[in-house]
Amino acid sequence: MWEDKKERLDKRRRTPSGKWIYARRKETVERSFADAKELHGYRYARYRGLERVKGQCLLTAAAQNMKKIALMAA
Repeated sequence: MWEDKKERLDKRRRTPSGKWIYARRKETVERSFADAKELHGYRYARYRGLERVKGQCLLTAAAQNMKKIALMAA
């Protein structure tokens, strides 16, 4: 059912523009998760319970966004 869509996506990803987009994804999205993990405690949850962990994730994302805004403004 979904394999045809996966094949289409893989085919598109192998085009020159798809390769460029995929490389950009590594630079932006993956880097963001790596920073969250290494610099902001995403490696381990500080709290227990879904609501408290969600709160930690939201605060971490807010901190990352404020950091990006501060760097752009400087």
